[in-house]
Amino acid sequence: MYDLRRGDRQAMLDGLIAGDVVVCSYGLLVSEQQSLAAVSWDTVILDESQSIKNPQTQRHKAARSLSAGFRLALTGTPVENRLEDLAAQMAVLNPGLLGSAAHFRSRFARPVAEGDREALRQLRHLVHPVVLRRTKAEVLQDLPEKTVIDVPVQLQGEEADLYESIRRQAQEATGKPSSGDSRFALLAWLTRLRLAACHPLLALPTARSQDSAKLRALAEIVDSLQAGGHRALLFSQFTSHLDLIQASLDQQGITWQRLDGSTPPAQREQRIAAFQRGEGLIFLISLRAGGFGLNLTAADYVIHMDPWWNPAVETQATDRAHRIGQSRPVTVYRLFAQDTVEERILELQHEKRQVAEALMEGADTAVGLGLDELRAVLLGG
Repeated sequence: MYDLRRGDRQAMLDGLIAGDVVVCSYGLLVSEQQSLAAVSWDTVILDESQSIKNPQTQRHKAARSLSAGFRLALTGTPVENRLEDLAAQMAVLNPGLLGSAAHFRSRFARPVAEGDREALRQLRHLVHPVVLRRTKAEVLQDLPEKTVIDVPVQLQGEEADLYESIRRQAQEATGKPSSGDSRFALLAWLTRLRLAACHPLLALPTARSQDSAKLRALAEIVDSLQAGGHRALLFSQFTSHLDLIQASLDQQGITWQRLDGSTPPAQREQRIAAFQRGEGLIFLISLRAGGFGLNLTAADYVIHMDPWWNPAVETQATDRAHRIGQSRPVTVYRLFAQDTVEERILELQHEKRQVAEALMEGADTAVGLGLDELRAVLLGG
């Protein structure tokens, strides 16, 4: 076995013989594309193949350039955000199976988004012969039970007033359909509303309120965990939210570890090891930094502080604790602010998940949101 990250890469590739295995990161796949594409591979295996879901990226183009007699993709989220994710991966694995990107959008993606069950059935018929799905229950029959609990919190007082003010501004700014960058405007307002649903200071740094309903709910959960001898992973979309949570834990005298996109690789491993040794009651993790590649079975509780469009990403984060090596039941708390966009996100994603489950036979994935759906979430909340 050869690791393409080390040594003289070209000399190693030139010296390959039958039976040799080459391990390569996606970053090196791009930088060494020309050399790798010149090799006639017997087999190409793409692990975490959702990494090539965007056909416009150099990573996807580099993967398509590889010459191989057999291609295999491994992923827990074949449809991570939208149906086009699946089409992009299939374009590498089985070129032509689903047609061009434009054909796929018009024939499958748009009709399915509009509720066309026949288009969904035909798409499933095409991909079913080349998809082998294994569920965690099938592979890990001895894995302890996982319980997911939605925890609604109610915004009150100044926090509720601020949210309502921002919601009205958003309605006024985006209530009428427009062209151009309307999707970006909707997303910007949705992000601000999501921040306001988490904590007033995230949406308005000059807000008078220094407290939030979510922080109060979290304090109660943490007290319960500490009393019961439990430890938890805590995820948020926003590192600024983690900052406020971190300060709140300090006030409570709660020990913690933290991992986000700014954490240097060496410290990342040190903090993971420290938590696994028992250092820290709570592990604060940004959702992007902790989506996969972590083994944190020292925790038996998982707390999601804010819902994301894609439940598959939340599931991947939860599985940092609910995985091989876990000996205790895992409890998952999902906090959401009632009567806000967070509640509507959960409702909409439930509908989207049903579509993806019908396609992938129960895969925990989500289909992307169109412009009209984004507007419905915003104006409805």
